[in-house]
Amino acid sequence: MTIHPVTRADAAAWTALRQRCWPGLPTHAHALAVERYFWCAGGDAACFVARTAEGIVGFVELSVRWAPDGAPAAGGGPERIAALEGWYVDPAWRHRGIGRALLGAGEAWGREQRCRSFVSDVPLADVAAQALHHALGFRTTAPLLHYHKPLVLPPAPPPVVPSR
Repeated sequence: MTIHPVTRADAAAWTALRQRCWPGLPTHAHALAVERYFWCAGGDAACFVARTAEGIVGFVELSVRWAPDGAPAAGGGPERIAALEGWYVDPAWRHRGIGRALLGAGEAWGREQRCRSFVSDVPLADVAAQALHHALGFRTTAPLLHYHKPLVLPPAPPPVVPSR
């Protein structure tokens, strides 16, 4: 098993694993997210995949964020933090150290980005994910509530019909 930065050749497998990780999103949304990653490659985001002889069996998606409270880092400015945005291992390949290896690649990437912290979020009801995070060295900082407010869109403009 190897861990490596995702490549365009891995796009289809990564998209399929994303669909299994977040089944509530439509397939085209995953495909768009993967394409957007390649369009913006090299910025404050990264993805690593786990490859076995059978193909891609897991991924970790990462980004760099700024500390939400604006707390200054040791150097005086706001602190950059590495964020675990997504993490998935095919169920048939779990309990073999692949998730830990993916997380290790994420931590190394965060250090390369000069981040001093690694953050993640887990739904309050997902006790198994909370236990996994604790087992891998994460500490609970604070529960988080998400809010939603629908936006009312103006009517769409009429289609433009070319004149002849």
